[in-house]
Amino acid sequence: MVHVSSEEKKSKTMSSPTNPIVIIPARMQSVRLPGKPLADIHGEPMIVHVWRRGMEADVGPVVVACAEPEIAAAIEGAGGRAVLTRPDHASGSDRVFEALNLADPDGKHDAIVNIQGDLPTVEAGVVRASLAPLADASVDIATLAAVITEPSERNNPNVVKAVVGFGSGQTIGRAHYFTRATAPSGEGPLYHHIGLYAFRRGALEKFVTLPQGILEAREKLEQLRALENGMRIDVALVDTVPLGVDTPADLERARGMLSA
Repeated sequence: MVHVSSEEKKSKTMSSPTNPIVIIPARMQSVRLPGKPLADIHGEPMIVHVWRRGMEADVGPVVVACAEPEIAAAIEGAGGRAVLTRPDHASGSDRVFEALNLADPDGKHDAIVNIQGDLPTVEAGVVRASLAPLADASVDIATLAAVITEPSERNNPNVVKAVVGFGSGQTIGRAHYFTRATAPSGEGPLYHHIGLYAFRRGALEKFVTLPQGILEAREKLEQLRALENGMRIDVALVDTVPLGVDTPADLERARGMLSA
């Protein structure tokens, strides 16, 4: 869980979101693990486990944004709320935005926590931590990172690095870049970016209207679109990286982690 120093608390304004909503985008298409949202984990579909993690965070109502009716049926069968969205969205952010307008047409929710639908082990404290950077009025989007402790991850292009200059004792810092390369150079920690975001409502509305960025296309990292267009992303430092389920091996790991 993120730890915010007393000095940081004093510097914050009253701009913290007062009525967040959690939206979890999910679709059945997956190259490496077809039908991923409905993959069984101890008798329940994976997407239900993710929905439960969102509920445990207790930051606001939780809605699953579904591309297919079978995902909605699984969530509703577990007692949750789902909304059906267009199946042809280019990104999860686009799906989240459509679901937001369907679930909250009156604009009551001022922030959106976007949890990927393949994070069945994400901890409640990690979800809550994603909102902390939005206490600063100048921050448009908040996200998370953890210190890389596994040496092999430092040079792994599948591990996205958040380039943030955390000062001594700081747990929230401004993102200068995100990259698949090993960055920054020199002595010091590297930070594993966690793809969980909290958007101010206006920031999400702006983000989905922006064209794809040059660096976004090159790195294949959607968050670079925001930075390329002058939007501010701040990063909260947390202790753990939730397991993203992309392959059958990942699914087996998730089953083991959730066996208790």
